[in-house]
Amino acid sequence: MNKKINFVLILILCSNLSILGQSSKGDGPFTQLIIRGVTLINGNGAPPLGPVDILVENNRIQKIEVVGYPGVVIKASERPQLKPGGKELNCEGMFLLPGFVDMHGHIGGKAQGAEPEYVFKLWMAHGITTVREPSGRGVDFTLDLKRKSAKNEIVAPRILAYTGFGQGSDTAISTPEMAREWVRNNAKKGADGIKLFGAPPEIMTAALDENKKLGLRSACHHAQLNVARWNVLHSARAGLTSMEHWYGLPEALFEDRTVQDYPLDYNYNNEQDRFEEAGKLWQQAAKPFSEHWNKVMDELIALDFTIDPTFNIYEASRDLQRARRAEWHEDYTLPSLWDFYQPSKISHGSYWHYWGTEQEVAWKENYKLWMTFINEYKNRGGRVTTGSDSGFIFQLYGFAYIREMELLREAGFHPLEIIRSATLNGAEALGMDNQIGSVSVGKLADFVVIDENPLQNLKVLYGTGAIKLTEDNEVVRVGGVKYTIKDGIIYDAKALLQEVKQMVDAEKKRLNYQIKQPGIQE
Repeated sequence: MNKKINFVLILILCSNLSILGQSSKGDGPFTQLIIRGVTLINGNGAPPLGPVDILVENNRIQKIEVVGYPGVVIKASERPQLKPGGKELNCEGMFLLPGFVDMHGHIGGKAQGAEPEYVFKLWMAHGITTVREPSGRGVDFTLDLKRKSAKNEIVAPRILAYTGFGQGSDTAISTPEMAREWVRNNAKKGADGIKLFGAPPEIMTAALDENKKLGLRSACHHAQLNVARWNVLHSARAGLTSMEHWYGLPEALFEDRTVQDYPLDYNYNNEQDRFEEAGKLWQQAAKPFSEHWNKVMDELIALDFTIDPTFNIYEASRDLQRARRAEWHEDYTLPSLWDFYQPSKISHGSYWHYWGTEQEVAWKENYKLWMTFINEYKNRGGRVTTGSDSGFIFQLYGFAYIREMELLREAGFHPLEIIRSATLNGAEALGMDNQIGSVSVGKLADFVVIDENPLQNLKVLYGTGAIKLTEDNEVVRVGGVKYTIKDGIIYDAKALLQEVKQMVDAEKKRLNYQIKQPGIQE
């Protein structure tokens, strides 16, 4: 029996399990749902408010009712009344946030051996109810999952499909008209946008212009192979709506050069070369708050341009041991995914040929300069979103998203600004802020419920929770999302995470597999 069949059998087995009384398919939807006594942390930057009752009918928020004061008994007569057939969820003492939006979520991958159900449950277990996939296994694959999620036939976040530019084309796109035709066909298939990696200027101009005419949105990873002639400013001026990572941004900030200072024996296809030199790039850009630095930032903000930094996906570059030894790997990382992460000249992002102190120190300086730009971009009114790009470089689906929040905090964001980045900003960037992104009357019932205050400690959002010492000197774990509510359906987040662990345990047993650190033999 081959690996794929075995994995499918594991998924089927786990789908039929009932854990902690919660079906993997969730509870609902309901004609009426009332969430009782919760403290609301909204996505609009407002401070916490509670206790409130939130009334949902047919997946739409109908009322947000303040029902008392902290420490004061709530009067039942002053609360929304439950109708026959409705559902009450007692969340007194808990905190509720809008469902999280992951702006860079790949739905697994064949090379990683990560199938959609595994990925979806990790996302949902961490409160992620909407995902933008910036290219993957093909638009048909993604749109099929999008339709199933929209009908709640599968346990999955809401999916927006951004097709990789040129994907599915029989021949390379070599003319502006070919670019326009591809964009039109992509729209006809039902894609939500396009994901670009760069192309000759005339191709980029045509593709972005056509996409804009069709009212679709776009993302770009400005890969080094094309960025010398076309950086982030060129893209934004041509109609690109968002950028990913940071490639193309330092190049727009160059003052005394036009190309990155590559060593003369550099080879882009050598992952060690690629990432080692990338760690030196921000130091070649204009200094923070200089005239050119300010000019670039102000123009991007004027163009209503969105930056999705994905700090987490490069964090191993500045601290490899931390990323490699993250505590969730043992329980939640599939053997095939762990193998994919290991040093390799073939796997993308496995650039650990001889990664050491010098490389990490350079990347730490890189982060300081990068974070300075992102924080100031936010301070001046620019839109910054939260994305993970998991499945590479020791970053695990769901867990990496929470780590991205922590890194936004390191960059200087207030915790409330982080929640806005993860919710309303993402919704705005997707053109969905009239449907999701904040807890507002008329919007969809997408929520995250947790029994700890994430503003005080973002670590409580990890599925593994946060470590705490009690007054009796007992070490305990607190937090972890309690409920993820998507389209008014209540999912037990801890049950979803337990199902993932069972998938991983079953695969380890089948392979007689044990996670080991690189180069360590029995």
